[in-house]
Amino acid sequence: MITKMKLLAATALTAMPVVALAEGAPAQPEAPGAIMQMVFFGGFIVLFYFLLWRPQSKRAKEHKELVSGLSKGDEVLTNGGVLGKILRVKDDFVALEIADGVEIKVQKVAISATLPKGTLKEI
Repeated sequence: MITKMKLLAATALTAMPVVALAEGAPAQPEAPGAIMQMVFFGGFIVLFYFLLWRPQSKRAKEHKELVSGLSKGDEVLTNGGVLGKILRVKDDFVALEIADGVEIKVQKVAISATLPKGTLKEI
């Protein structure tokens, strides 16, 4: 009788992990619905627009206005850091005087800024 009890106890103890594993898996949280996914996607698009697209187009517009407004006598700075005074303006190029008697030709799009009059004399 004692051996049967020991056998029954041993069987019960070995079956306990199986019983524990046989329980149902814990309930998983519900996945967000399609509407929430669309809201997140729309939020990313709005964020992308205000952080990247809009400032980029604003800078491009300002540069286009700068390039279209170039005229003879303007003092400018190129993307390469060269300062000069505009001698001639053509369709896509300008002639810059960077020193007395020294002239270079530069594309208009390479002009990064106009300088106040007299800046070259001060340098």
